[in-house]
Amino acid sequence: MKKIAVLTSGGDAPGMNAAIRSVVRTGLYYDMAVYGVYRGYAGLISGEFTELTRGSVADIIHRGGTILRTARCEYFRSETGQQEAAEKLQEKGIEGLVVIGGDGSFRGALKLAALGIKTIGVPGTIDNDIACTDFTIGFDTSVNNVVDVINKVRDTATSHERTFILEVMGRDSGNIALAAGLAGGAESILIPEKGHNLDEVVERLIRGQARGKLHSIIIVAEGVGSAFDIAKEIEERAGIDTRVSVLGHLQRGGTPTAMDRILASRMGAEAVELLRRGESGKMVGMQCNKTVAVDIEYALSLPHQLDMSVYELSGILSI
Repeated sequence: MKKIAVLTSGGDAPGMNAAIRSVVRTGLYYDMAVYGVYRGYAGLISGEFTELTRGSVADIIHRGGTILRTARCEYFRSETGQQEAAEKLQEKGIEGLVVIGGDGSFRGALKLAALGIKTIGVPGTIDNDIACTDFTIGFDTSVNNVVDVINKVRDTATSHERTFILEVMGRDSGNIALAAGLAGGAESILIPEKGHNLDEVVERLIRGQARGKLHSIIIVAEGVGSAFDIAKEIEERAGIDTRVSVLGHLQRGGTPTAMDRILASRMGAEAVELLRRGESGKMVGMQCNKTVAVDIEYALSLPHQLDMSVYELSGILSI
């Protein structure tokens, strides 16, 4: 294989640049020409290619976001759009493609694989909701961003003796909420995998007040529902002064952590190794600190299992 390309698709995640850097430099090490595709599948269809050199990816390992940009592309969902994307790659003589993104991006990679383009997926999403890998690129940084906010909010929560509800991202996954809530010492964590029992939350708040607790922090995953609706219900039931902060895209930005940089570097390099071996339709995962290759179709068929023992632990530690 002499020519490969790399693109980022879907929501950006800290560490994507480290993965791009790893793909490019590993490819160059094996005397491949490596092309960057701008704006994901939209750029693939419109032919936004540029050949990348060692210098192209210098000084990006520490930067959040993605230098290749990312965009949604409805047209790529059509068979015509997929065919045009495959033809653009073939016109350039590009034999392999590394797709960095989440489940939607991986479905696109499968479509291209079916059209004869060798594709490898690298899981880049802050939600950590891809099966067959312990972690996805961007998750650790996002969790640390949320914990930083918890630390700051706790100061004002204590000063005003208030309960704060923080709504975090994750779509239908509670991974960010659970990890950040445990690390930040939240009193309650509401995740879609468990549902939410507001009676239990209110009881915990009242019990805390009775023993002289000055504040409480509640983490709500966006898949549970609106933090504002939950705050209103808590105020009505318990008469507790409550404030809400929706963290939104703040969770996506910033310098990637060392863990995300290492994860991205290892996954990017492994993606190139898989292409060199002629593999296609595979996803790079990390299991027990070792890189693995899994069929994308198989990974997408499975739900990502949240470790409920961690959820139980968070309840024990918040008594």
